[in-house]
Amino acid sequence: MEINDYIFYPDKSLKRDFNAAATNGFSNKKEAVDYLASRVNELSKLQDVLFAHKKYSVIILLQGMDASGKDSLIKNVMSGVNPQGVSVHSFGTPTRDEFAHDFLWRCNRFLPERGSIGVFNRSYYEEVLIVRIHPEFLIKQNLPNMPSSDEEFEQFWDTRFSDINNYEKYLLNNGIVVLKFFLNISKEEQKKRFLRRIEKSAKNWKFRPDDLSERASWDKYLYAYEQMMTKTSTEDVPWYVIPADNKWAARPVVCDIVINAIKRLNISYPKVTYADKRAIIKSKFQLLNEDIVPLSSDNPALK
Repeated sequence: MEINDYIFYPDKSLKRDFNAAATNGFSNKKEAVDYLASRVNELSKLQDVLFAHKKYSVIILLQGMDASGKDSLIKNVMSGVNPQGVSVHSFGTPTRDEFAHDFLWRCNRFLPERGSIGVFNRSYYEEVLIVRIHPEFLIKQNLPNMPSSDEEFEQFWDTRFSDINNYEKYLLNNGIVVLKFFLNISKEEQKKRFLRRIEKSAKNWKFRPDDLSERASWDKYLYAYEQMMTKTSTEDVPWYVIPADNKWAARPVVCDIVINAIKRLNISYPKVTYADKRAIIKSKFQLLNEDIVPLSSDNPALK
């Protein structure tokens, strides 16, 4: 598949147009793992240039149903990148302090600095997903004009979508590349992963009883995701829908998209001026000759 095949366009449907079980052109797991290893090496080199260039940064937003593989994707795709140039933030239930601020605040303060890659495990898009399914979270935000009717709620979500689109334009204008990935897992595969978390003691910590109540709202979430992507998948900042039933097939695709995005920046290591080169040559000369004893009458070794 071509990278454009993963883009969500407004006329597309998650159920109709995207196959969660697709293997993305890989015939088996080993082939995908070997390919990813080579691409991680390429990403590491590009990240080094990004870090030295210091004019752009990259933010990777990961969204998906529970157990869609966000944690393991971060671990595998970012496995070879210099930790100094990467930051990862996971966003759960908002704190009291976060509820007291605007809905973009808690993510905005963790944006990566120039030269860095940031990864958000969930993001400000939770504000048009889980908040849409659970209005009690919206009530806690204590907004001045709380919607009350179905029509007002629809207008409210449209306003948030517009705010997000404007926010992402702002990020682009400031040299922050925004990459948005929806890990598309099927309901059947989620069930298998939940059962593994229950049956394997080493994975018990990952399972929460609340996961099943959220699973019961599967169709509502799917509708919310589709509405979200329809309104916020733009030409400059599209949503990529990544088949995630096979984790090993999802990771190379995400890595490729990140690599291509950095390459499009057309960046390079900072150029060294003529004066800098002269200073470098002088420093090299000093280093090479620092152990040579000068032939001088003031040299104590000659007295």
